[in-house]
Amino acid sequence: MKVSVITLFPEFFGSPLQTGILGRAHSEGRVAVELVDLRRFGEGRHQITDDYPFGGGAGMVLKPGPVVAAIESVRAATPDCRVVLLTPQGRLFRQTVAQELAGVGLAGGLALVCGRYEGYDERIRAYCDDEVSIGDFVLMGGECAALAIVEAAARLVPGVLGDEASTREESLSDGLLEYPQYTRPREFRGAEVPEVLLGGNHAVIAAWRRTQSLLRTAHRRPELLQGVELTAAERRLLRETSAGEAGE
Repeated sequence: MKVSVITLFPEFFGSPLQTGILGRAHSEGRVAVELVDLRRFGEGRHQITDDYPFGGGAGMVLKPGPVVAAIESVRAATPDCRVVLLTPQGRLFRQTVAQELAGVGLAGGLALVCGRYEGYDERIRAYCDDEVSIGDFVLMGGECAALAIVEAAARLVPGVLGDEASTREESLSDGLLEYPQYTRPREFRGAEVPEVLLGGNHAVIAAWRRTQSLLRTAHRRPELLQGVELTAAERRLLRETSAGEAGE
């Protein structure tokens, strides 16, 4: 997977790209992250990349010239890449978007544009293919968002994870939160591992895990259930659980 990150702070990514699974994927060439220093495209002797907003207001705004020049340099090297502007105004980043962008990175390349200061000159948007937000909050810049997207997408690249089943069974991979997980010891300070996980009946365990995922999602993130295909028995279980909680 090829990713270009346009940023004023390329040093931000030094340690994460050398650490853990992402570091190994980077060193093995399964994930290639190019850091494009926006400052190189700055204007004038001082390589200026931002200026005061027309109409007044607090803070500075990224100038169109440097950002567009950086985008065009990436497109020149990777003509088929998709350029994604990282902004709170973009579509919400979810696991399905991670899957989509992983495919983009594998096919033609992905470019992530990291903002800073008060935002972008509006004219920059015309040079991007997509806009993505990692949540309804404001960061100091797009670097944290870019790193989150790179890591989420990299995990989906074949060969990056040792156990490919991990990407199918974890939270949000099927639209649900993950079921509870347990390891040794069987008893910890009075809390025991559910007996069903100790019996070795994989069909029973799978059914238990599915039920636990449904119940946990209904309790913690009920809005996620709107996109999940449920059986009649599962819908009945959720109705009964909801009615029981209402009656407490």
